[in-house]
Amino acid sequence: MEEEIEMILDMAKESNDKSYQHLVSELEKIRAGRATPSMLDSVTVEAYGAQSPLNQVANVSTLDAKTISVQPWDKSMLDDIATGIINANLGLNPQNNGEMIIINVPMLTEERRKELVKKAKAEGENAKVSVRNNRKEANDSLKKLKDDGLSEDRLRDLEGEIQNITNVMVAKVDKLIEAKETDILTV
Repeated sequence: MEEEIEMILDMAKESNDKSYQHLVSELEKIRAGRATPSMLDSVTVEAYGAQSPLNQVANVSTLDAKTISVQPWDKSMLDDIATGIINANLGLNPQNNGEMIIINVPMLTEERRKELVKKAKAEGENAKVSVRNNRKEANDSLKKLKDDGLSEDRLRDLEGEIQNITNVMVAKVDKLIEAKETDILTV
């Protein structure tokens, strides 16, 4: 039974880590002023009759802190790439120079910064919901062990341990969101 308990606790920690890593990757897509290739991670392009992620049809890089370049493998896809960037609704205006797509990342307005903070907070809430779901799954698994002879006191102690794991992760998420908010609002 102790093995099963350890497995449940490990799964709760692992699931929380996955939720946190997902949050980190989502927050990387929210720009805070500097141009980064990851800003275009959500862009998909119509390529050869199928939707493909931008990074599978072109090389995405930064020329400087305010400029992103997109060099397609096939120059005939320039217009499709520009359309994909516009359709991704990132507030970016791609320029096609016949060789590559150049994107000048504009300075963020106060209004846009507030929108990005809201988006970051929403991602944080999604991560917290995921962490709470992980807690519920772990507690449900422990309750099943009660039928196999797990005592009430031991169950209560383990539920407390899972709650501590949850509290630590929620605090970690809050700290990350706070840092991102500061990053976004810093002009």
